[in-house]
Amino acid sequence: MGVGGPGALGLKRVEAQARACTLCTPVLPLGPRPILQVGKRARLLITSQAPGTKAHLSGIPFQDASGIRLRDWLGLDEAIFYDPDCVAILPTGFCYPGRLPRGGDAPPRPECAPLWHPRLLPLMPEVRCRLLVGSYAQRLVLGPGSLADRVRRHEEFLPRYFPLPHPSWRTLAWAAKNPWFEAEVIPRLRQVVREVLAG
Repeated sequence: MGVGGPGALGLKRVEAQARACTLCTPVLPLGPRPILQVGKRARLLITSQAPGTKAHLSGIPFQDASGIRLRDWLGLDEAIFYDPDCVAILPTGFCYPGRLPRGGDAPPRPECAPLWHPRLLPLMPEVRCRLLVGSYAQRLVLGPGSLADRVRRHEEFLPRYFPLPHPSWRTLAWAAKNPWFEAEVIPRLRQVVREVLAG
């Protein structure tokens, strides 16, 4: 059976398959490097956009300024954030998608989530809350809608989901125009994260 039981072995097998995926190779400017973090006992799941260039180079999700900002929002240090038995990370697209002609990252590849999320999610049965970080993640899970509206109405999606903006530098200006985010959403987010990880 193995140390982690058959479910853990199944998760490791599918994770290895996902990390070896080359489906989008022809359209990925830096080539395929699927980046994800999964664990059979993970209780918090982060679904985000897609890795940036720094994450692509390191192979570690949120290995950049946005990761520092996200960990601050969550009230988590790196040890917990990168512990797959606590936190799983399944981006909407596992590989860096490149840049748009006028700047900014291109959208996550549309082939990725439909191919891998249904295979991985059932193998993480302990997940209690899924953070939907950014508009792409929210559209994937909740369908079309306003990011700001969903973030403001976060209580309506609990306990299953918690909608959040993407923690990029662009969010600083958005947060300044929407002071309720730091005043109301961040404290509630930290409370939910503590409760979820405490079981």
